[in-house]
Amino acid sequence: MRKLSLQELNRTSIEEFKQQTKTPITLILDNIRSGLNVGSAFRTADAFALEKIFLCGITAQPPHREILKTAIGASQAVEWEYVEQTSDAVNDLKKENYLIAGVEQADQRTWLQDFQPPPNQPIALIFGNEVKGISDEIMPLLDVCLEIPQFGTKHSLNISVSVGIVVWDLFSKMKKYDSPGKF
Repeated sequence: MRKLSLQELNRTSIEEFKQQTKTPITLILDNIRSGLNVGSAFRTADAFALEKIFLCGITAQPPHREILKTAIGASQAVEWEYVEQTSDAVNDLKKENYLIAGVEQADQRTWLQDFQPPPNQPIALIFGNEVKGISDEIMPLLDVCLEIPQFGTKHSLNISVSVGIVVWDLFSKMKKYDSPGKF
């Protein structure tokens, strides 16, 4: 066994990425404090060819030093938009028939492993502030609240880890693929 070289990875160019068919998932980052977490979300969105990222409230925007550090160029490929009020992004996506899914610990949650994405409906995933979670005014706007099961003492994951887990889970349920990069 050997690691693949950069040339063997056959990476897509930014222009090719912008033209390719996207996974019908959009991220909404609701008042994320850390630019490093934002950059990580960009990197995950790039890896799974997500449609778009909405950066809301206090969430940092490119070009921000911490975003650039962790995104390593993904912020140039993934479509993004800044919206001051998270509710504006949510309401606009509701009008476009997106399923609005918050990732939060809530009384009426659905365990991530039990959630089946509705066929042919795009999904907007909302990730909240590292301390306060999803804004209180956004919770009533959710169609579903997804929770990642946890078994330790903290019952808390870093947002960058949560984004990776949830996106991979939904991606694997939504896409049928033969091998990585082939849909």
